[in-house]
Amino acid sequence: MAWSWHQPADRLTWWLEALPVVVAVPLLIATRGRFPLTRLVYWLIALHAVVLLVGAHYTYARVPLGFWLEELLGFTRNHYDRIGHLAQGFIPAMVAREILLRRRVVRPGGWLFFLVNCFVLALAATYELLEWWTAVIAEEGAIAFLGTQGDVWDTQWDMLLALIGALVAQLTLARVHDRQLAQVVPGPA
Repeated sequence: MAWSWHQPADRLTWWLEALPVVVAVPLLIATRGRFPLTRLVYWLIALHAVVLLVGAHYTYARVPLGFWLEELLGFTRNHYDRIGHLAQGFIPAMVAREILLRRRVVRPGGWLFFLVNCFVLALAATYELLEWWTAVIAEEGAIAFLGTQGDVWDTQWDMLLALIGALVAQLTLARVHDRQLAQVVPGPA
């Protein structure tokens, strides 16, 4: 986190983009003793923190990886923001899945899959609303935070990519996750 904080492209954008990490780290430390998550979910959260902190440091429209992909694949924009929104679905899907199963809100199966996707879409929609409100309040100062790069469909792409991330995460990681969940002491009902 220190690297990301040091001389970011825009300090306000850093706070707006890094805030989930700033909130999550103390929360994860505080709950580790009474509700430890699986290794898989902790690793995914760490990966998501890296994605967020890199985006916070450069602003999503100026991340070097995105420029590299733009040049390599002939894109017309920096797609690091798309990677971020894919992660915004992929990682929270597994966190939600773990909490729903361990708290016994639902059993494995169709409702679990459906509710995790609903959670991810609600999270993505909430984030898009927060972006909009930030733009209304901060006006010109929010341009780097919005990162639309001239795409009128940016909000819709962001939400679609979050949903795709949730679907892919559940379809590819459910079995590994279930094995790790079987080794964790169940959380309170």
